[in-house]
Amino acid sequence: MLEIRPNCEHCNKDLPNNSPDAMICTFECTFCVDCATKIFNDVCPNCGGNFQKRPVRPEKYLDKHPPSSVRVYKPKPID
Repeated sequence: MLEIRPNCEHCNKDLPNNSPDAMICTFECTFCVDCATKIFNDVCPNCGGNFQKRPVRPEKYLDKHPPSSVRVYKPKPID
């Protein structure tokens, strides 16, 4: 099950469960669409994988399976 991380790892933008701006790679590294596409050119800086839009967990499952509240913030140097 996806963690649904709450923020962009690079710029720390909030990315709640229903955010249309959340992008993830196969390891669930989470970035906002601006960082994923404009800064990292659709290549995850952590693993080299590609990004996909993160799915939204249906509201009826949020109580039983809440999104993660753990923020991962590790800005990457820009070459």
